[in-house]
Amino acid sequence: MKKRVLFICIHNAARSQMAEAWLNEICGDEFEAQSAGLEPGVLNPLVVKAMAELGLDISQKGTQAVFDVWKSGQLFAYVITVCDESSAEKCPVFPGPATRLHWGFPDPSALTGTPEEKLAAVRVIRDEIRIKIERWCEEVCATANTR
Repeated sequence: MKKRVLFICIHNAARSQMAEAWLNEICGDEFEAQSAGLEPGVLNPLVVKAMAELGLDISQKGTQAVFDVWKSGQLFAYVITVCDESSAEKCPVFPGPATRLHWGFPDPSALTGTPEEKLAAVRVIRDEIRIKIERWCEEVCATANTR
């Protein structure tokens, strides 16, 4: 049975969506990922574009509220917040027996510059999230296989 993972950030518009997509892509045989936000916003178009460049289409993903996920009664093995350090105190808490982790990533909505500069910065964040997911999957799966 797959372990369920919930990625949480403020708006569920960028970081948590990328983390969800990467986890389902990289180790979807072990995990089933979802994402949610404290104040769900609109999916960041630069994030959609950056993910599409690597073959992951998240353009049809909706944003959802942490509270709605909680109300659904779902349980998660892991709840991972991906807010940046400056807004970590606003990052929502999800009740339940999950293992809680915090992986801080910069907020794509706070980027400044030309559209090209912003897209370049989103690519960096996208790649940082992918690397974190790859390493975490290796670590968690290796630990599970040694038991």
